[in-house]
Amino acid sequence: MLIIGIDPGISGAICFFEDGEVKDIIDMPVMPDGKKNKRQINGSQTYNEIYLRIKNFSKKDIFVVVEQVSAMPGQGVTSMFNFGQSFGVIKGICSAMQLPIYFVRPAKWKKYFNLLKTEKEASRSKAIEIFPSISSKLTRKKDSNKADAILIASYFNNTYRVED
Repeated sequence: MLIIGIDPGISGAICFFEDGEVKDIIDMPVMPDGKKNKRQINGSQTYNEIYLRIKNFSKKDIFVVVEQVSAMPGQGVTSMFNFGQSFGVIKGICSAMQLPIYFVRPAKWKKYFNLLKTEKEASRSKAIEIFPSISSKLTRKKDSNKADAILIASYFNNTYRVED
């Protein structure tokens, strides 16, 4: 079973998780979006990154788990539109690849790891604690998004039960 954990958004990440361990973790592929150094998800590269890692798997053995995000108080209209657009790109890619998508709310996976009402840095520490072998990929403060993707995949791995 391959679990693809996704922390959506421009600064998000994608985790490839198999047999209880992190096989790979990448930053969300992005590209320039007009002027002012804005960025958007690079859908084509995202598709390719996922495809390269799933081509040897049967689709029935692949589970895509995406953090179910919504508007947050104090976030601007433009920011929310851009975030929603990124979320839609992820959903579109998975649909085009005919991969099953599961959504998990942040409160659910964070509660599981006892991370409710903690700073972003706490998820990075938790991911390193659980998966010390990948600590070299989580050295930067901004790697908390990678940690989130890892924990989303791990949460699904630990809680999902195949129904007969």
